[in-house]
Amino acid sequence: MSDSHQPPTASDDPMEQVVHQIPWVLPLAGGLLMFLLAFIAVMMA
Repeated sequence: MSDSHQPPTASDDPMEQVVHQIPWVLPLAGGLLMFLLAFIAVMMA
């Protein structure tokens, strides 16, 4: 019987790395977007 089973390795899928950062990226991007929109509204007023 051959033992050519390879151990599982970490995947090189870039989406898998991004998924772990979503809880940090989305609130930061939302806050930045709100700040920029408020800044534009104040400057146009």
